[in-house]
Amino acid sequence: MSTLVTFAKTKGFVYQGSEIYGGLANSWDYGQLGALLKENIKNLWIKEFVQKRKDMVLLDASIMMNPNVWVASGHVGSFSDPLMECRGCNTRHRADKLIEEALEKNASFPVPNNWAGDKTPLEDLNVYNKSGHLACPNCGAKNWGEVKRFNLMLSTSQGTTEDATALVYLRPETAQGIFVNFPNIARSSRKKIPFGVAQCGKAFRNEITPKNFIFRTREFEQIEIEYFCKPGTDAETFETWLVDEGKFFTDALGLKADKVRFVEIPAEGLPHYSKRAGDFEYLFPFGWGEISTLANRTDYDLGAHMKHSGADLSYFDPYDNTKYLPYVIEPSIGLSRLTLAAMCDAYDEIPGEEGTSKVVMRFAPAVAPIKVGVFPLVKKFAESANELYDILSKEFMCEYDEAGTIGKRYQRADEIGIPFSICVEPENYDQWQVTVRDRDSGEQEIVRIDELVLWLKQKGC
Repeated sequence: MSTLVTFAKTKGFVYQGSEIYGGLANSWDYGQLGALLKENIKNLWIKEFVQKRKDMVLLDASIMMNPNVWVASGHVGSFSDPLMECRGCNTRHRADKLIEEALEKNASFPVPNNWAGDKTPLEDLNVYNKSGHLACPNCGAKNWGEVKRFNLMLSTSQGTTEDATALVYLRPETAQGIFVNFPNIARSSRKKIPFGVAQCGKAFRNEITPKNFIFRTREFEQIEIEYFCKPGTDAETFETWLVDEGKFFTDALGLKADKVRFVEIPAEGLPHYSKRAGDFEYLFPFGWGEISTLANRTDYDLGAHMKHSGADLSYFDPYDNTKYLPYVIEPSIGLSRLTLAAMCDAYDEIPGEEGTSKVVMRFAPAVAPIKVGVFPLVKKFAESANELYDILSKEFMCEYDEAGTIGKRYQRADEIGIPFSICVEPENYDQWQVTVRDRDSGEQEIVRIDELVLWLKQKGC
């Protein structure tokens, strides 16, 4: 993983946040290539799940909401992790995660009574800690303080005062903005159930143990859908989204199929709001990690908000003249994690000259940060190459490079994942043609300039 982190910084995918001031723990800035990659993944998701469908609309809800939203959703009362402190080095750790990591290495590792991951009762975790099974990953000591609940929501104050009346939270998830807007969306969009609401946006969680580069961070982006359906059709709808989301990861985004899996969450591990749920995981260099959760949230959220707000969030179905609270199927993707998965999946080292190796980032053309490289064979053809750049840049994100040999420019293009590189040379350009090189195969093809835009679009750019 350290190799990818260094590469990401060197090439402009991801930088350490506030680096000139020594950085800020778990803070990352997306560079010129990372920002484009993340945006392309988001736009591909919108195209596949909103633009191409008649049953979807898009929402952009506020990050800060009325605090009662989070009371109703259960976040104020129960959105917490079991935290304990090592008395040897004073570092803090999640009790459940240390146990889970131990179980990954040894399936017969002892667990507490009533073991249920982060839902294991605190009294059982505290009894277990006295047994000496868990060693601190930082110093190796087995001397732990009391396990306590740690709320994950980040709060701030709105306005000029800082008392309880000014308290607001930075949203820990984007879903609740959709639920509280359900009646507005149903009325204004004139959509009939089943239909879905998609949203892209940032969320914030005061994670105890952020780690693995941009995989687990306190500030992150989600792209998710709340799909409203009639009770009784939810099981079938879940299965449909299971297939559709899996195809998005492998077919549209181009992730390797053998590195993507769906893991069903057992009944005892389900969130309080969920009837069924599972995680799509990707095989990162550090192991399998969740990139998306698919959940049947039933009518829990709409019911909770209807109870706490007093507003009627039920839906009148014109097809059978019934009134009900819709069930909700939620495909929720961590965009930051999916961006990391795309980088890991694309990264490839191939033999170079004299025993060295070189990097090729094999992004799918649809999400590649730069789609086309435009290179004059020699600098005296720069004017023609710039003319071509002006034509192509109206349709695609392009890179112009005239420094060094054409071979070196191809190599630089491969390193940042440009799928197609165009060499402008006089014998072809005079005939209104250019040579296009394919990043992955290395093959070259002569293409007419007046057909070039269509040719590139047909290749997935």
